[in-house]
Amino acid sequence: MPRKVVSGPDYDDDEYDYEDYEDDYDDYEETEHVDVKPPVKEKESLKKSSNAVPVLWKCSVCTFDNHETMIYCEMCGVFRESFVKSAKDAPIKVESVNGISNNYGTSALSNSDSTKTPVKTLTTNFDSDSERKYASTSRDKVNSPPSASVGSSSGTGKKKQPIKLPEDVPVERTTRLIPDHFQLKEDQSCKASSSAQNKDYMQTLSSDIGQLSTERNNVNVAQPYLPEEYKPEEWMLADQESGALSQLNLAIVGHVDSGKSTLSGRLLHLLGKISKRDMHKNEKEAKEKGKGSFAYAWAMDESSEERERGVTMTVAVAYLETKKYRVVLLDSPGHKDFVPNMISGATQADAAILVVDASTGSFEAGMDGEGGKNVGQTKEHAQLIRSFGVEQLIVAVNKMDVIGYSKERLEFIKVLLGSFLRACNFRDSAITWIPLSAVENQNLTKPPSDARFTSWYQGLCLLDAIDSLQLPSRDVSKALILPICDVIKSQSTGQLAAFGKLETGAIRNGSKVLVLPCGEVATVKTIERDSRSCSIARAGDNVAICLQGVDGNRIIPGGILCHPGFPVPVANYLELKIRVLDITIPILLGHQVEFHIHHVKEAARITKILALLDKTGKPSKTPPRFLKSKQSAVVQVTLDGAICVEEFSKCRALGRAFLRASGSTIAVGIVTKIMGQDQY
Repeated sequence: MPRKVVSGPDYDDDEYDYEDYEDDYDDYEETEHVDVKPPVKEKESLKKSSNAVPVLWKCSVCTFDNHETMIYCEMCGVFRESFVKSAKDAPIKVESVNGISNNYGTSALSNSDSTKTPVKTLTTNFDSDSERKYASTSRDKVNSPPSASVGSSSGTGKKKQPIKLPEDVPVERTTRLIPDHFQLKEDQSCKASSSAQNKDYMQTLSSDIGQLSTERNNVNVAQPYLPEEYKPEEWMLADQESGALSQLNLAIVGHVDSGKSTLSGRLLHLLGKISKRDMHKNEKEAKEKGKGSFAYAWAMDESSEERERGVTMTVAVAYLETKKYRVVLLDSPGHKDFVPNMISGATQADAAILVVDASTGSFEAGMDGEGGKNVGQTKEHAQLIRSFGVEQLIVAVNKMDVIGYSKERLEFIKVLLGSFLRACNFRDSAITWIPLSAVENQNLTKPPSDARFTSWYQGLCLLDAIDSLQLPSRDVSKALILPICDVIKSQSTGQLAAFGKLETGAIRNGSKVLVLPCGEVATVKTIERDSRSCSIARAGDNVAICLQGVDGNRIIPGGILCHPGFPVPVANYLELKIRVLDITIPILLGHQVEFHIHHVKEAARITKILALLDKTGKPSKTPPRFLKSKQSAVVQVTLDGAICVEEFSKCRALGRAFLRASGSTIAVGIVTKIMGQDQY
């Protein structure tokens, strides 16, 4: 739906300023015309004897022979070339008005219509800036001091009466404008008029021209209308239902095989979210395939391909309840091949659990990669989670049973990983360290029972650590923005539904929403939260929304549901402020990257490197030729396709970007400016 626009700004006659065009036109006069004083004719040359042989000059248009005393052709009215060249005043500038010629050597008849037109209805069409300049200059010229009339300087000596042109009398031929020392020519019988009459007439006409120009601008000039500040309705700001738990979106991230899915499945089983029948079924199938330890993981990894490969490939969503929160678990894949899926799903997180494998060799692989040559997923996921805006982090040191619940090993992990997390701008006070064992059910929902563990640890269990997290602020006072994470099948209606987290605003059944990037308006039919129907959802809720009035194929992951009066921009040319991560190949101009933002992945390239940023954020004076590790810079990125995006200062969820290349994340950043934009 387009932004509301007005028909055009209201101009007053006094506000339309012609002075802006004068400087340009002065340059035109200086370059193309030169004031030349005509030679003064002696009186003796005008008093030739009548017996002398008359000298004739031939018109360049109609070839009619005219007497030498005539300054214009008696047949077609074209001025004599020698007379034009010897004009006393400034060069001639004649506005083209309904056929009035602005060429000095052409006929008025050839440039005008043959139909009769009343003088008072002379109109003009300003189709370019140059014509506006002509109109303004013509008005300035008629206001200049009048010079001697050409007709009064002829040798006849007769005083000619000024020509009066009634407004209601049509003329056979369009009138010709002759500033200053030229005449207003009607036909062959009207050869001259007074300069004063010409001046008054041209002042009136120039004023009409200026008025016509203003009126035309009032009709055709349209500017985008910026909507007023959004005002939420009362139902959006209603108090939370009594006894209802606040929703917390919790991402489970970490290196591959660190036990994320097993930890999630064990939590769900302990809290009664998995029935005994389903759990028995998973255990049986896992043993048949020789993967008995995967029984809890299969509660999250439901697809046959994930179970066959033994790794999580997509973000699995599950729900559980604690004493304080209704938790949405976002179990993210840990394999490096599925980091894009992890970005798409975990970007909804309010807080995160970073699962670390405490066993010897596995923790080091998560930090330094296989063989210590690359960055492991523990580091990469921590960087990405912080870039998502997550400030609160629980570090779950898993598989403590493998290392015999060693306190020394835990302290080693805390020192090494803690320094890296501080480098990612995590505060020490916002990091909670929880040692546990998911397989042995140690320190998950209650304090540990193993003596080797309880001998030195008296801290929080994982469930209590989740309750200790603080909810981020929910902005329901802003317009609706819901990035579409996935398109799923509704359990209540069986129709396709847009699934995602409400970033701002609120929504209810019957609300009108704008579906982007297709730009179609739809109506909310049903809302599902935690697989249960509800009538209202507010910022922070993960919901599935069924729409009517739009084709299901137009709803795509990476799209946006927003308020029809406050559409999200769609663009493919952006300016970013980025932080380069640990890379081995420098980032050059034209570098091909994968651009990730909320739930969108799009091919892109670095088109400009504008400046480096120092620690204070001050840009460098000269742009760098390339970017290397740990540098901050301002760059411009061109995407292959347009995406829904917003500046970080306006909407953080739609303004965080990630650049990946060769299977690893090379930079994280924010959108500072939208350079190219398509508006709906």
